Amino acid sequence: MNPFLNYLTTAWPHIMELLWEHIELTVIAVSISILIGVPLGILIAKHRPLQAPVLQTANIMQAIPSMALLGFAIPFFGIGRVPAVLVVIIYSLLPIIKNTYTGLTQISPDTKEVAVGIGLSPWQVLRKVEFPLALPVIMAGIRISAVTAVGLMTIAAFIGAGGLGDLVFAGIRTVDNNMILAGAIPACLLALAVDYLLGLVEELVTPMATLITPEHTRAVIRKERRLAKWLIGLVTALLIIGVGTTVWRNYAETQSDITVGSKDFTEGVIMAHLMADMIEDRTDLRVTRHTNLGGTQVAYEALKTGGIDLYMDYTGTVYVSILRHEPLTDVDEVYRRSRDELATMGIMMLPQYSFDNTYALAVRQDTAERYRLQTMSDLIAAAPHLVVGSTFEFTNRKDGLPGLTAYYGMNFAGTTGLDGSSRYIALLNDDVQVVDAYTTDGLVRKFNLVALVDDRHYFPPYFATPLLRTDAAEKHPEVIAVLNELGSHINNQVAQDLNYKVDEEQQDPAKVAREFLKREGLLHKLK
Repeated sequence: MNPFLNYLTTAWPHIMELLWEHIELTVIAVSISILIGVPLGILIAKHRPLQAPVLQTANIMQAIPSMALLGFAIPFFGIGRVPAVLVVIIYSLLPIIKNTYTGLTQISPDTKEVAVGIGLSPWQVLRKVEFPLALPVIMAGIRISAVTAVGLMTIAAFIGAGGLGDLVFAGIRTVDNNMILAGAIPACLLALAVDYLLGLVEELVTPMATLITPEHTRAVIRKERRLAKWLIGLVTALLIIGVGTTVWRNYAETQSDITVGSKDFTEGVIMAHLMADMIEDRTDLRVTRHTNLGGTQVAYEALKTGGIDLYMDYTGTVYVSILRHEPLTDVDEVYRRSRDELATMGIMMLPQYSFDNTYALAVRQDTAERYRLQTMSDLIAAAPHLVVGSTFEFTNRKDGLPGLTAYYGMNFAGTTGLDGSSRYIALLNDDVQVVDAYTTDGLVRKFNLVALVDDRHYFPPYFATPLLRTDAAEKHPEVIAVLNELGSHINNQVAQDLNYKVDEEQQDPAKVAREFLKREGLLHKLK
């Protein structure tokens, strides 16, 4: 069977669940955009001095990169559906406002004069004459916004809000084209379906007289409109059920006792499921999971603001990237100082686990053989002939590429910012010859890369350690013992094996975590 069709067959229930989430999020965002945008369009049509500031503001908001806007929203609204919906609302407003304004201002003055002449009040003129005549143009703006929102809503996955973006981001992370297509194709089909349905609505609100042709008679139009009304009514009923489901799900999440999150890479997602399963099995606590929350700062901000209660990070990352210290190689000192400083911020750093997922520079086998590369010191002579592809986070960290190249005296021929697994694709295509990697990364094993030894010991220790909000720990102290027990069962080889099952064998991270816990005899109740 075709690999893509095989993936669809096995993952169909999950794809449908994410598709429904995507629809819910899009409907909520576009509905709110209509409630805001149409009144604003009416306002600037009736009060022309407000036109410039309102439209210019909408234009400026539209020009801000979506990921930047999402980053601004997270500190104020946390993670999950609220910031994702908010960003899509902002991007959906401009076409609705502009088309509402255009539709109302293009109505013939004579028509409005006649309406006033027969004694209609300004409100009645708007409601009975202007708005109905402008409605086809307004619907065109809503149609544009809705189709755009379907595509833009994929960013919801970046902060754990769900939707088809989950599959797209997971596929990019694990270099799985089947998963990417499984997210992208339904999103495209959904956009086409939304465009078609709103096109029907646009025709329904268009005066019948403007649609009549010799072939398209009044009787034909009436028949088409009856069918359109039935179809739109059915879709509306399904959406109402979906919104009710969303409200219920959000209510259920507010009733959870612990929310576990993760950063947006394979090991973080697996660790989130391991911790969540252990807590659910060993306690009576209700656990909510928010995985793939972007990089370090996004996940940490979510922890700090209470969007999540727990996630797995690494001692060196906490020490350098979060607490802004210079890199330090003393394992005990890095842990002790990080633990003590986080405690003052209301965050508990639990005892570090027994695997060290440190950074490394990795090259292809042929590159290693050509330049005789085994250690990072060997790169010094070869660097002028090589281009390094680095993740954006590694490029901007004190313990990342700038400090590493200065410490070793490397002068690469060039540096290219490539986030996530795309750097591995660039490496395989020889667009870059060196990439940053993690020593427990399953993709290093998948692509048979050579991880160069940090022979001068530049990188600080990166032992995995759970970060738990202090208030959650005080309320549920039993969680601490559960998480500490988990740590003794995972070493570097185990971590890489688990990552490999997801990155190469394309297994579901939740399933990989559950099966590992079963093999280790750590689950007593969960099956």
